[in-house]
Amino acid sequence: MTAKEFILNLPSKVNTDAIEGLETNFHFDIEGDHGGQFTVSIKDQEVNSEEGLVGDPSCTVKVKDENLMKLLKGELNPMMAMMTGKVKISNPGEMMKYAKIFGLM
Repeated sequence: MTAKEFILNLPSKVNTDAIEGLETNFHFDIEGDHGGQFTVSIKDQEVNSEEGLVGDPSCTVKVKDENLMKLLKGELNPMMAMMTGKVKISNPGEMMKYAKIFGLM
């Protein structure tokens, strides 16, 4: 699985009960051959994922495709990745709120 495939397949992996009453908009800016720019939004118990940066983000995540995949496989510690600049998150509090839903923790 590539970073792009992971982001675009997020809606099928999220339990709708886990997002009840939640609303947010994330921008993912993923560098590399298997990356791109994506928007993941949660609203009305639905997760939508699309290519491009749509709307105003609650949080922006910038990461290289290889580092995102290492995070997802548990090969890279999320906190260390942030501290060393391998992952840049504009609103860490918002990311922490959704990290488990997105499979990042």
